[in-house]
Amino acid sequence: MVARRPLIAGNWKMFGRLAGLGELAALWEMTRQASAGLDMLICPPAAYVSAAADAVRGTQLLIGAQDCSAIAEDSARTGEISAAMLADAGAAYVIVGHSERRSLHGESDALVRKKAEAA
Repeated sequence: MVARRPLIAGNWKMFGRLAGLGELAALWEMTRQASAGLDMLICPPAAYVSAAADAVRGTQLLIGAQDCSAIAEDSARTGEISAAMLADAGAAYVIVGHSERRSLHGESDALVRKKAEAA
């Protein structure tokens, strides 16, 4: 079995603006030594995934997304974002099954499973 590296993830939620992305590289520099042996992940809002990926290029900081569609293939789904689109934008991870999505949007275990499979 391959040993897993510990992962520290920060969910940006719906806070901040594009201008704050410049702080991500500085965050990496401040925490680089303390985070040796750890993977660090930031999950900004979907609108900022690409810019966040650009902002951390050249660091070990990982970028993820906060949610993805359960539909894996390209289709006519207004407002949906596929895992493939998020990966194209620079996301290496995606959060599925978050308690807020479950409680506020009524996402079921079956839907979360489909999202995980799509990711």
